[in-house]
Amino acid sequence: MLNDRVDNMMGHRFQLATRPYFPYMDYRTDTDEPESRVTPIDSLDFRILDVFAATLNFTYEINEAPNRAFGDYRNGSFTGIIGKLEREEADLSTIVAPTPGRLQVVQFCRVYESDKMVITSLKPALLPASLSLIRPFEGELWLGLLVSVVAWGVILWLLQRAWRWMSGRRGVRLNTALLYGWRTLLEQPPTTPPSNMTGRVLVGWWLVFCLIITTGFRSSLIAHLTVQGRSKTLDNFRDLLDQGDWRWGTEPWQFSGATLVYFSTNTDPVVKQINDKMEVLLVKEALQKVLEGGFSFISVKNYVRVIVDSWYTDAYGETPFYISHHGIHTLACFGWGFRRGAPFYDRFVQLMSRVEDAGIISYWTDEVIARRVRENRRAEALDHDVVLTDKLQEESSREALGLQHLQGAFYLLLLGSCLAFLTLLGENLAYSSSLP
Repeated sequence: MLNDRVDNMMGHRFQLATRPYFPYMDYRTDTDEPESRVTPIDSLDFRILDVFAATLNFTYEINEAPNRAFGDYRNGSFTGIIGKLEREEADLSTIVAPTPGRLQVVQFCRVYESDKMVITSLKPALLPASLSLIRPFEGELWLGLLVSVVAWGVILWLLQRAWRWMSGRRGVRLNTALLYGWRTLLEQPPTTPPSNMTGRVLVGWWLVFCLIITTGFRSSLIAHLTVQGRSKTLDNFRDLLDQGDWRWGTEPWQFSGATLVYFSTNTDPVVKQINDKMEVLLVKEALQKVLEGGFSFISVKNYVRVIVDSWYTDAYGETPFYISHHGIHTLACFGWGFRRGAPFYDRFVQLMSRVEDAGIISYWTDEVIARRVRENRRAEALDHDVVLTDKLQEESSREALGLQHLQGAFYLLLLGSCLAFLTLLGENLAYSSSLP
């Protein structure tokens, strides 16, 4: 059981180094002085520390890390939390990530999985209603249909020419063959089929082909008009690059330490392009740019999840943001750091394994996040107000199909009328020029 006695540390007082990283660690500073003592706020590491202190009979004092940094290697030594452990100014620390360099100067205890890096963008927008008529088929399928109509018309014309050459009867002109195939595809086939068996077989198979195509188009069109399509979601780094003129950024504290090592040393060309164009800005500014469009915010999932749920979600759970489902683990795991040679290291590792095996860590993580969101919303009285952008309100409303949904059909009718008029004009000019 969790409360079994692992060892008795006789009230020993540990010195801890930390920095804020909710939901893992959060606190209030007691003074404005750097590296001052802090008072923990309900968070995952604070709950684990309280259980360990009661079980192992120790007390602790927590001090803020220099510059609130995890620790970078500079001028032959580490800064931040790792530097304090390296110099034995602290016995252990809360959340840090293991890297090859850090593991040479500190001991590490795995506590939880690393938080995934996710992409926060605007929710997919409704696709233009004017294109509903052509959206049931992909572009390559439309191209295939065009090629098929032309190819079938040419084949019919060639077969009829060969038949005319052998039988001496009247054949079919090329434009007639092409229009025959086009009319059949539009479910308006000519009433007079070819007189020879070769042409009839070819027309018969073309009718079967047109039946399959028109049935598929009709059913897909109904589906697209019933539920209007949306733009593609941005779920990974490749999706960001595919957007063309798109921008992205992250916060300064996230683009440092082990995360910066991941981006700066990664050999994947996609990650290298993301790193080269990464902008560094605060979360409020970044989310405002996301709302303006053409921008995405790259951050760890649990962190951005609390912010979006707290201040950008209404009482009905609606939010203008989309958080990608497919995140990237830039680090192997998160955990606690210990100074080298600490005699209590094995005891902490043993008890941490019991906590993890019991499923308490994942349960506490969700509970801490939900509680913080409720506190933030209660403080801002957001549960009593509907916080929806005009764009979200417009997209969430239901309406009957109108002219705006089928305007593509009217555009197509206008285009066909213009082409018919130009054809008539050309025929009249050709006929006039042929007169003596």
